[in-house]
Formats: sequence, structure tokens, C-alpha cells
Amino acid sequence: MIDASPEIITIVMFGLLILLVGSGFPLGLALGGVALIAGLLFWNQSIFSLFYDRLFGVTTNYTFLAVPLFIFMGIMVEKSGMSAQLFNSLYLWLGGVRGGLAVATIWFGTILAATVGVIAASVTMLGLIALPSMLQRGYAKGIATGACTAGGSLGILIPPSIMLIIYGPMANISVGKLFMSAFPAGLTLSLLYTVYILVRCALRPNEAPVMPPEERNVPLQHKLRLLFVALLPPVLLVLAVLGSIFFGIAAPTEAAAVGALASALMAAAYRKLNLRVLKETCFTTAGTFSMVFIVVVGATFFTSVFLGLGCGQVVNNFVLAAPGGKWGVFFIIMFIVFLLGMLIDWIGIVLIMVPIVTPIAAQLGFDPLWFSMMLIVNLQMSFLSPPFAYAIFFLQAICKPEWNISSADIIRGSVPFIGVIVLALVLMAVFPEIITWLPAQMIK
Repeated sequence: MIDASPEIITIVMFGLLILLVGSGFPLGLALGGVALIAGLLFWNQSIFSLFYDRLFGVTTNYTFLAVPLFIFMGIMVEKSGMSAQLFNSLYLWLGGVRGGLAVATIWFGTILAATVGVIAASVTMLGLIALPSMLQRGYAKGIATGACTAGGSLGILIPPSIMLIIYGPMANISVGKLFMSAFPAGLTLSLLYTVYILVRCALRPNEAPVMPPEERNVPLQHKLRLLFVALLPPVLLVLAVLGSIFFGIAAPTEAAAVGALASALMAAAYRKLNLRVLKETCFTTAGTFSMVFIVVVGATFFTSVFLGLGCGQVVNNFVLAAPGGKWGVFFIIMFIVFLLGMLIDWIGIVLIMVPIVTPIAAQLGFDPLWFSMMLIVNLQMSFLSPPFAYAIFFLQAICKPEWNISSADIIRGSVPFIGVIVLALVLMAVFPEIITWLPAQMIK
């Protein structure tokens, strides 16, 4: 065992982590590997007992069981065919507004977020359904791709969200309360995205042509019926999941099971449920959850060693030394999270940063629920901020060659939405009730 100060150990652990991630190692293996190396160098052989305890804790965490259930629900919703019908109905209602298709894409992404909870599925569905419609009608590549990446990223914020399920136990906050605070936060982002698109399209009308009258000349009664039929399944699914949590009927894990069953019934109602679909959904769920599980275990090992060796106090002292009082410290934390979002997976950020910064926030007197949601909204930027930007790469992966869309086009379209997220964070700091009001109404 090497005797070293916590400052040196902090530099070594983060230096190794950056080196391994930059070399292309999977994040979960990099986190676990750094924890093992630091444990053997600076701790002792008892590090293996610590790892066993942490692994046992993750595998027996009842709340964590909701993750594969929500993944299953999201994939089943994707395969049900609900999304195309929903977008077409929104398209009829908003096509006559300049920028209406981009607004419909944001609203479509908002509704999908409340039924899917997985960013890969949300961005992919928007890219396959909404993006071709906008390009065919002469929309600029920037506004079209930006609406898809920003709207699709809402899938990791608006409940049911895997991020919230992982965040809650790390910060010792009720996942149900996180769900209820994330819902208005996500709707606020959706509203601001809508305002941005309408203002941009008003200033640059050539970027978003109005839908031709002959395409939207549909009787009002028919449009109402299409909207009702398209909205009913996702509304029932949202009520089944979030309603059971809000009214105290079920915990998030039980609500996830209800959602998984409801999504399968919805797929059956759309006549898309068969043995092949069920098999594909289960295999995809297992693969996605395995990836999440490896990162969670690796990050749990990392934070256990990091905090156990006293490195958390080093970070604590560094952050608290920031000028500007509590708000100066808050800004530093948010800036660090933003920078990390450009470099590593959000799961790693949550599992590394939350155990370190949550005690700092409590020490400074911030409301824990409000502080948590501010970090979670901040992480929305990580999906739109190169070089790591998940949403950009997911959209690029499904773009067809004939669309002639490059990564640069998607980046240029996505970056303005980062500014909108910053505006949302300012509003939530000035009006914290946006986050805290709805959870306070929950039935215990």
C-alpha cells in the first residue's frame, strides 16, 4: 500500500479515468478498473470485500428493478406503431403555422418522453417519422434536426426516466418526488423550445414553409377524432404510471410493472404484439439494461473508493472555496457537470458527482429536490453538446444518404437549444416553485 495524500489520490484517479475513457475503454470498465487500481495502491486487500458489499447492494436494490421494466415499456411503445399516428394528428393541427412541423416534433417528443423514457428510442422515432416530413416540405436542416435532437432528449427527463430512477437512491431522494418535479420541468423546456422555434421561424420564414392548404384542408370533426384516437393510448399509459405514483397507490417499481403491462396491452390493441415482437423486446431490454448495470456497478466501485480515501473532502474544499457565496458554488458545480457532460456518459456523471455534491448542497442550504432537478435539467445539455452528444449521434446513425445531412448540420441545429436549456435553468432558479410545487401536492 502506498501512503499518499487525498489530493494526490484525487489527481491519480481522475487522471486515470480521463486517460482510459479517452482511449476508448467502455465507461463502466474504466470506472471499475480505476477503482481497483486505486484500491490496491492506496487501500489494501479489503477492497475486494468493499466491492462485494457494493455489488450486493446494487443487485438487491428494489428501486433499481424499475429500470429494466421502464426500458421494456419504452421499447414496446416503439414497436406498437402508436408514434406514426400521433405525429400525423399533430401534423394536421400545426401544419398551418410557420414552423408548425418543428413544433409538432417537439410536442411529439414530449408525449413520447412520457411513454418511452429512453433517449435512444425517442430520438430514433423522431428521426424516422418527423425528420423526413420536415425535409420533404422544405424545412432547413438545422431547424429540422435540432427539433429532433432536442425533442428526443426530453425522453431522459420527463418521467418515466431511467435517469431519475438511478439519481434518487444516490441522493437519498424519493424517486416518486423526482418524477413529480421532473414533469413540470420537462414541460417548461418543451414550452421554451416551442417559443424558440416560433420566434426563429418568424425571423427566418424561408427555413420553415407553411404546410400547403390542400394538405391541411381536413374537416374539424375529423381532426378532433384523429387527435383523440392518437392521444388516448399514451394518456392512459401516463396515467397508469404517474397517476399511481402521484396518488400514493404504487411505488415507482410497481408503477413500472404496470407500465410494462400497459404497453404490451397497447401493442396488442394496435395488433403489433406477437411472439417475435415480444422476443425482440426482451432481448433488447436485456442488452440495454446490461450496459446500464455495468456502468452503475463500475461507478459505485469508483465513488466508494474515492470517498473512502478522503477525496470527496478535497473536492468539497475546492468547490466551497469558490467566490460569490452559495450561488458561486452552485455555478461552479453546474459548470463542472456541463463540462463532464461533453466528455462522459450521463450515468457516470450521476453516479460520480451526486454522492460528492449532494452533501455540499445540503451544507449550503439548497432544497435537495430543487438542487437535484437543476442538475438533471443541466444534464439535458450533455445530449446536445459535442463531442459526446448522444442525441446527435443517434440521429446521425439513422439519417439516410439521400437526406444529405452531415454531423455538422445536426450540431448547428442542436447548439441553439443548449441556450434554451440555460434559459430554463435561470427561470427555475428564479422561480423554484416550477420544480417544487407539484411534489408538495403528492398524497403520501
